[in-house]
Amino acid sequence: MMDFNNRQWLNYMMKHPVDGFENMRWKKAGSVKYAIVIILFWFLASIFENRLYGFQFRAEPDKIFNIIPHFVRTILLFLTWTAGNWAVCTLLDGKGTMKQIFIYSAYAMLPYVISIYAEIMLSHILIREEQIVIDMIHLTGISWTALLLFSAVRTMHQYTFRKTLSAICLTVFTMLIILCLLVLLLVLFQQIYNFIFAIYTEIAYRLKV
Repeated sequence: MMDFNNRQWLNYMMKHPVDGFENMRWKKAGSVKYAIVIILFWFLASIFENRLYGFQFRAEPDKIFNIIPHFVRTILLFLTWTAGNWAVCTLLDGKGTMKQIFIYSAYAMLPYVISIYAEIMLSHILIREEQIVIDMIHLTGISWTALLLFSAVRTMHQYTFRKTLSAICLTVFTMLIILCLLVLLLVLFQQIYNFIFAIYTEIAYRLKV
């Protein structure tokens, strides 16, 4: 069995999507720090894609920059996946831990993250008629990540092919529920804040009068 460092495990996992995670599981390999770095690079890639993409392929970005949508589409979405997959697979007798789900899922995101940076660079080199090159890179990144993510879930929880599909579908459904609850909580906190601020404003006005 291989004995790699964290960087070598990343390289091996990308080249061997089927048995890469299986070997990682047996070796108890994987780094939380590397996983966090990958997700942060995904977060930055989302920002760069919006702000620095070649003008011939994308319209000019808005003058007002808002970081919240990028945070929601990357970091929050990933954390929701981690929590949702852990909750679902706990009920389905999955073997993976929260730490494994976090690490393996982040590792699986690497091809997609790399493809985003490649698209951004090529968008400043290619012309519009060569859009198919960027589309192929985008499709390859998504497909590669999807394969790695499927392999990660199957390996972590020791599922069959069919049970892995079921677990992923249930995880997506759980993510939607979690996100809806987060939106409701956000609305509730906003209403509480507005209520308290209105009371404070009224009291401050009465004291001045």
